[in-house]
Amino acid sequence: MNLMMNKTSHRALALALAMLCVPALSADGHDRGPTSNAAAPALPRVTASSELFELVGVAKGGLLTVYLDGFADNVPVKGARLDLEVGGAKVALKEVADGEFEGSIAQALRPGLTPVTATVTAGAEVDILAGEFDVQADGAVAARSPFWKESLGWALAAGAALLALGWIARGACAARHAGGAA
Repeated sequence: MNLMMNKTSHRALALALAMLCVPALSADGHDRGPTSNAAAPALPRVTASSELFELVGVAKGGLLTVYLDGFADNVPVKGARLDLEVGGAKVALKEVADGEFEGSIAQALRPGLTPVTATVTAGAEVDILAGEFDVQADGAVAARSPFWKESLGWALAAGAALLALGWIARGACAARHAGGAA
């Protein structure tokens, strides 16, 4: 009876571990949907801050959008003047909303680091902020692998664990039989 209980518990354990290896399937309407292997690259950004201001710039092709907020309250700075240099070249900016500026960059940013210097004048406060655009080379954003590739390693590891458990259980049963016969 004890041997039968051990075989049953070993089989139950093996079944439970095998079920962990099976990927979860979803019903209609709850699947991952169509996936794309190519991730859209993030737009180049620059951030800079001081005790008074914080600045975020986003480059999309030749268009540069810059957001300027107060550091203490994160509120857009009204009526500020912003003088900007990107890679040593001055960029003419116009205010399109409170704390939001737009301008054109003479040429698209190249891969690598491009220094940015901003001089902010808001009322009696004047501050200089510095940052860098960190542009990655094309294709630097890793594409997401398909689901089966992500799961393959786990499935192989679980299969190896099942084989090891079976081998250990078989050895334990053989040792128990050998010990009982003597």
